[in-house]
Amino acid sequence: MKKKALSFAAVAAAGLLTLSACGSGSAEPEGPTVEAGKLIHCMNAPYPPFEVAEGDGFAGFDIDLGEKLAEQMGLEYEALNISFESLESGIALDSNQCDIIIAGMAITEERASKMDFTEKYLNDSLAILTKAGAGITSEADLAGHAVGAQQGTTGEDLATDNGATVTQFEDAGLMIQAVSTGQVEAAIANVSIVADAVTSNEGLELAASLDTGEVVGAAVRKGNTELLTEWDTMMTALRESGEYDALVDEWFGEVADAARVTPEA
Repeated sequence: MKKKALSFAAVAAAGLLTLSACGSGSAEPEGPTVEAGKLIHCMNAPYPPFEVAEGDGFAGFDIDLGEKLAEQMGLEYEALNISFESLESGIALDSNQCDIIIAGMAITEERASKMDFTEKYLNDSLAILTKAGAGITSEADLAGHAVGAQQGTTGEDLATDNGATVTQFEDAGLMIQAVSTGQVEAAIANVSIVADAVTSNEGLELAASLDTGEVVGAAVRKGNTELLTEWDTMMTALRESGEYDALVDEWFGEVADAARVTPEA
């Protein structure tokens, strides 16, 4: 994977659980970004292929999009790795820790009540990950089984709704490891994550793809229309140049066609 150099501040923040305001404070930013001259992109690594820690930086589909947005706006780029709970709750944006969340995060009504989403940039329904031959082939099979899910995700909701005994994980890497070691019998995550896990871990399989219709979007603070417009301009340019398709192919491999969002959509 491509190595991305980041500032010391971004690397030092990796894995930090930030449930209270920090950094730039809670005063309303004067422009589309918290800090003049900088775009701060919040995400949660590891969450391959969206974002993964690599050496002294990060790589992934979302990292590429964040860098391209900063380049278009003529801003310095910084990736900030914090807990997914801080992202999906809207706290990271409301406390001005960052300007935009690009984190493989599904658009839901509850999340949209706390932040403003861009148009979808990826299709990414849920899937079930198991060891080969585990005997779980549908969501109906989850009842009574130990199932892992990343906390605060739609995967956790689906596992709970289907009667599973759910173990929460702070990141996707720990969740996948738990399936490999037998700590849990299955995990529910987006199909892009499951496909990457199967490719990278011998003995794991994509047990079932679930037609949940999930779509992924980036998010900004409520009312930050200027940054939303910048995102739309960037995505239009990436589509017209073919760069969007190339990035989807690069990072999503065999599920690229299912993940791709067409201009018509």
